[in-house]
Parts: sequence; structure tokens; C-alpha cells
Amino acid sequence: MDTKKMAKIFKALSNENRLELYLKIAEAHEASFETGGECCIADIMVCLNIGAPTISHHIKELVNAELIFTEKRGKFLVCRVNEQLVTEVSKMLALQNSL
Repeated sequence: MDTKKMAKIFKALSNENRLELYLKIAEAHEASFETGGECCIADIMVCLNIGAPTISHHIKELVNAELIFTEKRGKFLVCRVNEQLVTEVSKMLALQNSL
């Protein structure tokens, strides 16, 4: 993974609200085997003290960094963690620790 892509990922996660949103999506992803690792943003919004327009902006930033995938289902937005990217970042960070 190149440094430009890594910087984009870390920039996306550098905002406190966006990081909290990503962690909630990841937590729901881990807990939802029967739904294929998907979570509905409406369910997460209840936990966060952030308005819908702000959530929408943060979701867009997470998608642009390729951290999550989204899909519209009727009036609901469903998100999934990009597991391949998580694996790549983990490997890169592990490599840095071994230097």
C-alpha cells in the first residue's frame, strides 16, 4: 500500500466523530454474522450525538477513504467494513513494528 493511500485512511480516521462512527460500524460488523456484516446507519445514529447531515458527510469521507462500502436499501443506508483494506493496513502497521 502506498503512503498516499495510507495518509488518506488516517486522515479520514483523524476526526473524532468519524472515528467513533467507523468504530460503531466495525462493532456492528463484528456482531452481525447473520446479516453478512452489514449495519444500518439509522441504528447507529441512535448511539451517536450527531445530526443526520453530519453523519452523511462522515460516511462520505469513510467511503472516499475506502474504509467502508455503502448500499441504499429503500430509505435506509447499509454499511459494511472493507475487510480487505483492514487487512492491508494491519499488515502495513505490523511491518512498521518489526523495523
